[in-house]
Amino acid sequence: MTIPDLQKIALHSRFMREAGFTLLMASGILALFLWVPTTPPRETTTPSITIATSTTPSAFAQIPLEAKAAIVYDLALGETLYEKNADAQLPLASLTKLLTVYAAISALSLETPITIPQDATRVDAPRVFSAGQIFSLADLSRLTLVASLNDGAAAIANTIALHQNRSEHEALAGVAAALNLSQTYAVNGSGLDVSENISGGYGSARDLARLAGALVEKAPNVTAATTKKYAEAKSAGGTAFKVKNTDPMVDTIPRLLLSKTGYTDLAGGNLALVIDAGIAHPIAIIVLGSSVKDRFTDGTALVAATFAHFAGVPSL
Repeated sequence: MTIPDLQKIALHSRFMREAGFTLLMASGILALFLWVPTTPPRETTTPSITIATSTTPSAFAQIPLEAKAAIVYDLALGETLYEKNADAQLPLASLTKLLTVYAAISALSLETPITIPQDATRVDAPRVFSAGQIFSLADLSRLTLVASLNDGAAAIANTIALHQNRSEHEALAGVAAALNLSQTYAVNGSGLDVSENISGGYGSARDLARLAGALVEKAPNVTAATTKKYAEAKSAGGTAFKVKNTDPMVDTIPRLLLSKTGYTDLAGGNLALVIDAGIAHPIAIIVLGSSVKDRFTDGTALVAATFAHFAGVPSL
């Protein structure tokens, strides 16, 4: 065997040893890669969460409310900004009238004539109408909501029931179901207590926020009347009516789109407000189960907190 042949054999042996070593190293690196977890340890995610958390105090923090339940609901975004027992089902008192008017406007034209029936003139005060008087649905709705008139609500509910050939309860229940108001139902159109233990209407703060927003969207000209100190209208016979708003705060709340009060022995003091937090950015504020006086204090506090929230400050 010649020297060149021996050199070739030596080179081939060396090549095989290096190739084997390289393969062994590659196998080790692959095994190490497979062994190391691909998901970072939990501890590495903690700093990013801490950094992302805002330290700005909430405008709604530690608001003292007399109300049993309340909510501040962003109708534009479908988000809850503040809540206290917002899904608790409570007596609505005259906030039930929001459902009654919404049901009527959904089923009838705003120009539909509504006749005051004899039964409506026998309900508890406040009431101002006489049997046989006729109003357009729009005018009767304005007067009824502004002054919380029980005879007006009874006349509207009666008209809906006759139009649909259903009971008042069934007609109002159908509208609540259509709006997905799962905690809401009405025994009558006014919200007057039926007895010492049964309210004329029940619902949650969350349901009422959505209902109030739906009414503002469907009938802004009707709800705009609830932001004024007085409402005026004439019957078809020419009788003029001027009624005072049951909410004394209407001229102090900026950008108000709707206001509705409610009070009965079972419900306590209730209040529904819709304000515009910006350009076409409605916010519903609902207070349930407060007192006659404190419903307005509660409402004022939540309005101030809402504007502070959108201003990015803890308080105004």
